[in-house]
Amino acid sequence: MIKRIIALAVFVPLGIVLIMLSVANRQAVTLALNPFDPADTLLSVTLPFFVFLFAALITGMIIGSLATWFKQGKHRKQVRAKTSEAVKWRTEADREKAKAQQIAAALPAPEKRTAA
Repeated sequence: MIKRIIALAVFVPLGIVLIMLSVANRQAVTLALNPFDPADTLLSVTLPFFVFLFAALITGMIIGSLATWFKQGKHRKQVRAKTSEAVKWRTEADREKAKAQQIAAALPAPEKRTAA
């Protein structure tokens, strides 16, 4: 419940700011990808400015997420190794427990002693 309240407290104002940013930056802007001839229409894109802002934001989030994912790869590898080792040891412990139960079942029952 607390997580939802915190998420609402963060995301609602963020959404309002992004909507205001979109409305305030509706004018068309040309992004020229040819540094030698900026007037070249083949390598230029004309879109509202907020589209470029959102594209930069989304690209940054994707690059950051990928960098984090690659950096944490060694930790995921360790978890996989430890998990497989734990499964191996649990299987061996279950096998040994079954052997011990078989041995215990094969032993003769203890004699009951009566008090004299």
